[in-house]
Amino acid sequence: MDLTASVTDHGGSLARARALFPHAPEPWVDLSTGINPHSYPLFDLPATSFSRLPEADRIRQLAAVAATAYGAPSASNVLPAPGTQVLLPLVAALVPPGRALVLSPTYAEHRRAAGIAGHEAVEVTEFEALFDADLAILVNPNNPDGRVVERPRLLALAETMRRKGGRLVVDEAFMDVGPRGESVAGDVVPGGLVVLRSFGKFFGLAGVRLGFALAGEEDIRRLDARLGPWAIAGPSLEIGLRALADSSWQIGMRVRLAEEAIRLDEIFARFRLPVAGGTSLFRFFRLPDAASLFEALGRRGILVRNFAERPDDLRVGLPADAQESGRLEAALRSWQDAA
Repeated sequence: MDLTASVTDHGGSLARARALFPHAPEPWVDLSTGINPHSYPLFDLPATSFSRLPEADRIRQLAAVAATAYGAPSASNVLPAPGTQVLLPLVAALVPPGRALVLSPTYAEHRRAAGIAGHEAVEVTEFEALFDADLAILVNPNNPDGRVVERPRLLALAETMRRKGGRLVVDEAFMDVGPRGESVAGDVVPGGLVVLRSFGKFFGLAGVRLGFALAGEEDIRRLDARLGPWAIAGPSLEIGLRALADSSWQIGMRVRLAEEAIRLDEIFARFRLPVAGGTSLFRFFRLPDAASLFEALGRRGILVRNFAERPDDLRVGLPADAQESGRLEAALRSWQDAA
């Protein structure tokens, strides 16, 4: 694996879209990410969040609010970070270089980060294969297909990792809209388990760059030492404190996203395109003519997520409003008529 290679595109790149489809109408409808199109409402930030370094006690408050929101045992089991992307190689380095197994297909950066940490990183397709790892990694619910691994199976794997001095890393980036009873965020105390939670996807604020590691206290101390002081920007800190404590917004948004995902499914059903999986933030398709659909939508200024290594797969995010839904439906009709 070439560890110096640039990060693989993961959707959301309108520059890439314009290069692929230079004559597409603007503005683009970007359905290539799993980011909530209905962002948490912004508010007036205190001037000190820009002019002063964040105070340590405010970081501890953020950890406490996140522990409550995610179901972690305590604030001492939570480390705020400037996005989970930063945490990936740090978490992988909790284990001496060995064999890292990533349950595939999934987010490509986990394998890359494990390689950066010195592991021999390999993707596997069967959950049981993870028991042979020194570092086992999976995303739950999975990106891009929405696969969910049940909590008892995860806890059995975590115990195996604990006994051998390894780690199970469970990326719960989409658990805010997943079956939260399958979350292992509350099970990190025995050790052998690290849970990652993303702030930006569910709250629709990816640019805030905020994420969290949930783990046993010793792992949190080690990660904190490697991350260093003042890792969280002041504005991100204030937004995280407000949004994570706003349980009413979170409950209402989960209902809204579920309803909108159903409406999106109904649009695709009208064109005989069956949804194969996903979450309420994105829908997953496996189609023999996926490449044709990707191109047809792109020519009409609608960007969805394709996968060079899996040409039959597509991931489609939620339209932001009725106008975007209408453009999607019109593009699907034109594609079908031309077939």
